[in-house]
Amino acid sequence: MQSPAIFPLFYLPPASYFSALDVNNFNFLIEKHEHFPKQTYRNRARIASPNGSLDLYVPVVKGSKFHTVIKDVKISYDFKWQRLHWLSLQTSYRNSAYFEYYEDEISSFYSKKFEFLFDYNVELLVWILKKLKKEQVIHFTDTYHTSAEVELDYRNKLNFKKPEYEYQAKPYFQVFEDRNGFIPDLSILDLLFSQGPQAKLFI
Repeated sequence: MQSPAIFPLFYLPPASYFSALDVNNFNFLIEKHEHFPKQTYRNRARIASPNGSLDLYVPVVKGSKFHTVIKDVKISYDFKWQRLHWLSLQTSYRNSAYFEYYEDEISSFYSKKFEFLFDYNVELLVWILKKLKKEQVIHFTDTYHTSAEVELDYRNKLNFKKPEYEYQAKPYFQVFEDRNGFIPDLSILDLLFSQGPQAKLFI
């Protein structure tokens, strides 16, 4: 049996993340012991706004960016980022076909406070997989392994600046496509809010 692929844990991951999971038949482990890297999807998500793509950041407690194990990174609540993210999602997707279908469930992630970024992202991932009809128990790495020790390593392949994973996005209707054109590889929420239960066909 093929060894599980190792994936990073992202905040509202892009569609390419789920495409990569699908390529690996959802046989994967979530990396739990890496040091928290700066400027990645681990604490950011990209959505479509009326003015083009918009990045949403989950702030972390000062000091977490330097040699802190990912599972120990704490979320900062020094400003009301949850309210900002939720307002941004409402503004961007209120008129999408399936926003109301998911609204009550996803809104809970912007009212409940989580201490650790890892725990927050795990619960979001579990929810997303459920909506994609891929419910399963998520397994985690038990220690850190270098890339040389890992057969299938996606920890750095899904970078938002220079992704190494070749993802061919299947176009679908986006709310602001008439003014922005189709923007590929946004957060999976963009696909869910647009296509609903059919989202799984686009990854």
